[in-house]
Amino acid sequence: MTTHSESGAVFRSRKFTDFATVKEALISKEIGASFILAPLAMQLVRDGVPIKIVYLGHRDGSALIVAKDGPVRHFRDLEGKIIAVPNRYSNQHILVRKLMRDNGMAPGSIDVRELPPPEHPAALASNSIDAFLVGEPFPAKAELDGIGRVLHLTKDIWPDFISCVLVVRNDLIAEERELVQELVSGIARSGLWLEDGLEHRMEAAQVVGKHFYFQPPKLLEYVLSKPIDRVRYSDLAPLKEDFDEIMELAVSSGVLSGRIEFEAYVDPSFSQRAHRAWDLAHLPALDAEAPVAPPAAAPAAAPASADGQAPKPAGPPGKALNPLLVPAAGGKPETGGSQ
Repeated sequence: MTTHSESGAVFRSRKFTDFATVKEALISKEIGASFILAPLAMQLVRDGVPIKIVYLGHRDGSALIVAKDGPVRHFRDLEGKIIAVPNRYSNQHILVRKLMRDNGMAPGSIDVRELPPPEHPAALASNSIDAFLVGEPFPAKAELDGIGRVLHLTKDIWPDFISCVLVVRNDLIAEERELVQELVSGIARSGLWLEDGLEHRMEAAQVVGKHFYFQPPKLLEYVLSKPIDRVRYSDLAPLKEDFDEIMELAVSSGVLSGRIEFEAYVDPSFSQRAHRAWDLAHLPALDAEAPVAPPAAAPAAAPASADGQAPKPAGPPGKALNPLLVPAAGGKPETGGSQ
């Protein structure tokens, strides 16, 4: 039982493949929430887009991938090479700049290029790029396809790495705080449920791969287990010290042109009420008759994802769609991201 229904609200997810489209969807109110890259959220607020970060999508979950049989063994071997990142305003881009600085490399010694995440493995296979740093499942796909190998997992070179964050439009926060809380709490509880053992991760890979993410479940099983801390879904409250570090690195590396105050782009209040995992031994069966994706003509409210990470369901699957987020004109508040 919740404020909005006897069984709880359901937020239907929508998948994006690039961040430019996500930005326009937020501005136009086609979506009300989205998983996007942390520095991109900062930049959008600097540009006047009325959003706030309310939660993290996950921690870690990105990797620096090089050609499987190529000569690169150390980061310095990438000098003079091309590395793809998902977006200029990404922590993956910031990390490349940080690694260059830490290795005593000149700022222009690596050609850093933006490329939509789904295109990274094919670009590496065609030798269009020499490496890529992006979120899962694209690093794992390159591994399993025999194209690439991991040079670094982000967890090993930037512990507790943040890629995607959940942003919500300010008007939705002001008008529907309890609904936003339900979204954040559902995402938090699903993440804690995932952390409660390998069996839960494997079950989630099957459900999300088939019904939400449309990726081979075996690929997602690999992402969620090789190693098991490759992607982490705990400790996802947006902390000031984490974002101060990102802000400092973003400005010093030239990714952002100036600082903004933490309070201007983060609302941590929702994360303070999100503590418990789902009380479920297994995920409920999905209703085979219920549409998973919104109809093309009239998309419904949803968490959307553009980062490559499979969106975590905000509540146990199988409940009715909450109508409060469905715009009359067919727009769609969502959560999204693109790594």
